[in-house]
Amino acid sequence: MQSIQSLKQLLSYLVEFTEQELELISSCFKPKSFKRNTIILEKDEICKEFYFVYKGCLRTYFLDVEGRERTRYIMLDNNIGTALSSFVYQKPSFEYLDALEDSEVLAISHFDFYRLNKEVPNFTFFYQKMLEMAYSFQNKRIEDLIMLTTKERYEQLIKERPEFIQRLSNKIISSYLDIAQETLSRLKSK
Repeated sequence: MQSIQSLKQLLSYLVEFTEQELELISSCFKPKSFKRNTIILEKDEICKEFYFVYKGCLRTYFLDVEGRERTRYIMLDNNIGTALSSFVYQKPSFEYLDALEDSEVLAISHFDFYRLNKEVPNFTFFYQKMLEMAYSFQNKRIEDLIMLTTKERYEQLIKERPEFIQRLSNKIISSYLDIAQETLSRLKSK
């Protein structure tokens, strides 16, 4: 199955797993499909799965005090993620998880994820690396939102994540960049 091969490639890119470890880990991931605009996780639900996006696009977002969507994280092809705080602590989520495109994913349950952490030391190392990457990514996002102008954030997105511009709607991009859709339209027209 090509999705399992892609998952193994991602795992091996981050950590040097044995073939037996890769087989055990990949056996815990189950294929799932989500149609475009499917809400996978609602606010106040407990996140019970972690995802590898083989094809498609998932995102996590929350609603601010004025009811506007604020996109926190976007997972395109061959990316991993979930509503991490809810998944880790098994507490109700403050955010939503949805499919922005028809998506094929591999999902691992909370139980299997933490079982692998106990049984496969290299999976614990993978988890540590993943948490470090998530922390660094979110720190940079906060810094960028505080330190960069709207124009600089947009230009940085074009440079670092051009696929976002190609695949995502203006509504999602503006939510991700924390700018008004009108401002995004002006920036795109220049």
